[in-house]
Amino acid sequence: MKETPIDDDLFGPVVVRPDGRAIHNMYILKVKSPAASKSKWDLLEQVGVLSGPEAFRPLDEGGCSLVEQAKNN
Repeated sequence: MKETPIDDDLFGPVVVRPDGRAIHNMYILKVKSPAASKSKWDLLEQVGVLSGPEAFRPLDEGGCSLVEQAKNN
């Protein structure tokens, strides 16, 4: 699974790191005011995007034993 590229409908491109964590962009949303909503489900507005590396803890700070095993092999 780590070698297979993933293109998720919800998150877009996803990379699986050696520690098993799926890294993808994270979206920053804010709730719309009632006046800004155009329909019943028009509730959120995207105000930014964090790239995967910005959104998740770096691999070398995780302390995962899988990463240590991969380094030794």
